[in-house]
Amino acid sequence: MTPAGSLLVAEGLRKSYGPTPALDGADFSIHAGEVVAVMGPSGSGKSTLLHCLAGIVRPDAGSVRYGGQELSTLSDARRSALRRGEFGFVFQFGQLVPELTCLENTALPLRLNGVRRKDAEARAAQWLERLEVAAIADRRPGEVSGGQGQRVAVARSLVTGPRVLFADEPTGALDSLNGERVMQLLTDAARDANAAVVLVTHEPRVAAYSDREVVVRDGKARDMAGVG
Repeated sequence: MTPAGSLLVAEGLRKSYGPTPALDGADFSIHAGEVVAVMGPSGSGKSTLLHCLAGIVRPDAGSVRYGGQELSTLSDARRSALRRGEFGFVFQFGQLVPELTCLENTALPLRLNGVRRKDAEARAAQWLERLEVAAIADRRPGEVSGGQGQRVAVARSLVTGPRVLFADEPTGALDSLNGERVMQLLTDAARDANAAVVLVTHEPRVAAYSDREVVVRDGKARDMAGVG
């Protein structure tokens, strides 16, 4: 049964790559302001689930509803607009643009949405301050540490005020100390903004920052809430 008031809901998702099923009837739901960790072994389908939820990949069967609207009925342009504005993304290696400064990287989603440079960079500077990396605003990604770069990536993901943040192994390339700080800052900022966070990870210490865990195995998703 889908929880009432869910912001993002997936039901019966199936997705195969050739003869190999990645998802085999997976269900998922998340509320605004909730952090849900999606866990599972490598190849279990957790990243495919994230990509379907974000509208990056179309499932072969099943539905994904965001705010009550079926994503598969939206045009490619509308789904792209969602990913630029209402969805935010953090990846394992940050994927910052090397030619841009950290400030310009953070402001980039706003610039792509047509916000004036001055306004976009002012908002970006606020997020860099929030993520404790204001001092490196004028440096390029190759001039900062991995932990600093990932905080910039988190700032970039939140600068548009997304309703859903998708974080795919956001601490996978960091040492434990930097990973802990990134997770603390990410989850605190998202909860303050009432953004939902879909957190893909295989690390229990990272999943500990979530409100509940969903385990993906053999293409199915099992909500671990209430499981002893």
